[in-house]
Amino acid sequence: MQKGIDDSLLETVRYLGSELGQIIQQHLGDEWLERIETIRKQGKKSALGDTGCTESLQSLFKQMDDKDLLTVGRAFSQFLNLANLAEQEHTVAAFSEKDPVAEFFAKLENVDKTQMSLEEAIKVLDIELVLTAHPTEVTRRTLIYKYARLAECLSDLHIDGLSDKKRAQVEARIAELISQAWHTDEIRAARPTPVDEAQWGFSVIENSLWQAVPNFIRGLGEKLQAKFGIELPLESNLVRFASWMGGDRDGNPFVTSEVTEKVLLLARQRAANLFLNDISTLYVELSMADGSKALFDYVGEDQREPYRAALAELKNKLVATTEGIDAYLNGESVNQANWINKQVELTQPLEVCYKSLVEMGMAGIANGLLADTIRRAYCFGIHLLKLDIRQDSDRHDQVFSEITRHLGLGDYSNWSEQDKQAFLLRELSSKRPLIPRHWQPSAEVEEVLKTCNVIAQQSEDALGIYIISMARSPSDVLEVHLLLQESGIKWPMPVAPLFETLDDLNNAHDSMTQLLSIDWYRGFIQSHQYVMIGYSDSAKDAGALAAGWAQYQSQEALVNLANEYNVTLTLFHGRGGTIGRGGLPAHGAILSQPPGSCLGGLRVTEQGETIRYKFGTEPLAQRSFGLYASAILEALMLPPPAPQNEWREVMTEMAAKARDNYRSVVRDDPNFVAYFRSATPELELSKLPLGSRPSKRKPNGGVESLRAIPWIFAWAQNRLVLPSWLGVMRAFQSAIDNGHLPVMKEMKSQWPFFASRLSMLEMVFMKADQHIAALYDETLVPQELKYFGQNLREELAASNDLLLKLLDQNEVMQNDAASKESMQIRAFYLEPLHLLQVELLNRARAVESDELEYHLERALMVSIAGVATGLRNTG
Repeated sequence: MQKGIDDSLLETVRYLGSELGQIIQQHLGDEWLERIETIRKQGKKSALGDTGCTESLQSLFKQMDDKDLLTVGRAFSQFLNLANLAEQEHTVAAFSEKDPVAEFFAKLENVDKTQMSLEEAIKVLDIELVLTAHPTEVTRRTLIYKYARLAECLSDLHIDGLSDKKRAQVEARIAELISQAWHTDEIRAARPTPVDEAQWGFSVIENSLWQAVPNFIRGLGEKLQAKFGIELPLESNLVRFASWMGGDRDGNPFVTSEVTEKVLLLARQRAANLFLNDISTLYVELSMADGSKALFDYVGEDQREPYRAALAELKNKLVATTEGIDAYLNGESVNQANWINKQVELTQPLEVCYKSLVEMGMAGIANGLLADTIRRAYCFGIHLLKLDIRQDSDRHDQVFSEITRHLGLGDYSNWSEQDKQAFLLRELSSKRPLIPRHWQPSAEVEEVLKTCNVIAQQSEDALGIYIISMARSPSDVLEVHLLLQESGIKWPMPVAPLFETLDDLNNAHDSMTQLLSIDWYRGFIQSHQYVMIGYSDSAKDAGALAAGWAQYQSQEALVNLANEYNVTLTLFHGRGGTIGRGGLPAHGAILSQPPGSCLGGLRVTEQGETIRYKFGTEPLAQRSFGLYASAILEALMLPPPAPQNEWREVMTEMAAKARDNYRSVVRDDPNFVAYFRSATPELELSKLPLGSRPSKRKPNGGVESLRAIPWIFAWAQNRLVLPSWLGVMRAFQSAIDNGHLPVMKEMKSQWPFFASRLSMLEMVFMKADQHIAALYDETLVPQELKYFGQNLREELAASNDLLLKLLDQNEVMQNDAASKESMQIRAFYLEPLHLLQVELLNRARAVESDELEYHLERALMVSIAGVATGLRNTG
């Protein structure tokens, strides 16, 4: 009888844990293995409510020295990494049996009428994933590499019919890799630079996406052909990639114009190297002599091996590009004319070869590596991915303020919005330069101008869009267009306002209406507008429910506005990996958006650790592409209903109530900041070398200055997960008291947006843990503030009970046993880490000096990283 996936998962977790135990035994001896095993067993009982075991562990950790606590922390952090790997491998195995695209195609068989045909939807299907370096990836690159190899070994281990000899080889390799991980320091020695972050993004492409993209497109094409007779063109680039790594300078002083230029060159070099590997293999394999007339016209009639001749020049250009970029970065003078400079230089010889092979009856050869390479060429191009640029609106305002003061025109920053627009439009239409030739701007302004100059020197294929943080008015967008024009850009770079606070989201429609009503502007953007929707800052500002409703209404209004002006709208979703930052399973997130929001394609950030969990291996990446593609096709063909007026009224009432509830705690209570900083490791997070960007916008500010990522991270560490639920269920209770329960039940069953809110809360309450939060409070929170945590935990408990009542369930995740068990497995390893972290925080806060002893500091950082690993998200 075949084992269920849950039993198989448990078996894999135990196997990996046993391997780690053997390595600990070999390295530290029997006594340490027994100690770790005792802690594990007591941790499990503690997690299940045994207070005696909780107290026993607390007592044990108090007696241990810092060095021994570091060893315990490392052991349980490694256990959690291995548990995650086991789950990842089973997720991939499940995907092979449950393909989301195939499931959607099967669903279509039972549908009489769709909003658009499948053929039309496939033409519109556009997935652009933006890799960002928000500082949440706690795992070092060297360990990510080892875990990726471990994942491959686990897959090999579960191959049917594996010989005993091969099994022994795989098991030996697993033991070796676990040993390598154990003997590797899990905490970086220093923060990564923006260039390091960019290189990490390139490695994700090389290690998984490079193969996943052509495999996914080929698989989708085969399904479409077999089931519907729809042929997917070879040049289809349904999946594309952009990046913020090296381009996002908002709040990151380390991202300079020089860094951006270097990252662009390194991306181009990595692309050239990757394509060179493919072309070199093709050069060896395409030895055939028979070719079409078009091929011989391309290479010359006297060629005996025309395919090799067609690839030879491309190969030489790729070599010249990789070597030339090295020389350029070393300060040498180079001739870039020999580099591969245009996309057509890559695609043309490949397509000539492909068409010739098909024409000469060798389609089987054409549709192998050659077709894969062509698909990669259209997805990644000669620049590997498109680099976005992001900057705060105030920095652009500062540029024009300095210019107008220098020119004697007054201070631009003090002008009305009307005057700003009039000035900017006048200058955009002017043929004379605006920026004075002999003028020395401030260092901040000079850096903005230098960045624009770097942009202007690039080709359109190298760059994505320019995002303006804290955008509020049309002038914010016009400023960037004028700055780019002044820099001599020869192509219209898309500029996207980012609406991120609650007020900005609510005002997005009015701001964009003013902008799109400018005839010159609509013509300039060629009727295609990008708008970025911020999830993290709006949630931090107003709480999860109010932010979610504002995001929905803003998107809905923008979609209607785009239709009114006949403009293609691409909404760019700034989602994070956590619930508090808009994180939701891809399928649910897309279908909970307003109807029509995917017509301009889907553009979404993939940040930090979610990149690894969703795209870290080729099978995982294929699964993620399938989830996105099936959800977008469903949103296009079977769009969710627009909310009824009664639903809107109830939702608006609840959102306002939830906002007020949230702000009354976070903003209005004078004790909140003190409680937050004592109950969580927020102040200690700055010691963890996560990303290149500072954790605060203003070094000395309070909660309002804290970036949304460490804000979420800190609350996850003590398992209160407060930003994701605070005030929401009290608003629901208020609505029920006002007689809205029947409407809410209707909303739950008929409106994906509202259903997704409840689903998000289910996931939140599964990860939240009142018992653990109380342990943090007990030891770390001053007596006069303990009431605060008690009140919050009582609200959490009441919120959990009310959610279950709304869902008609006995427990959270009742209908998702796999996710529930997954969390329970990790909970047993997380329990000791939380208790360890509380002890370490207590010791660290008792030290008067800012400098902690080495083992104490490392142990604390390992505990923070371990908890983040166990919860599978940070910020």
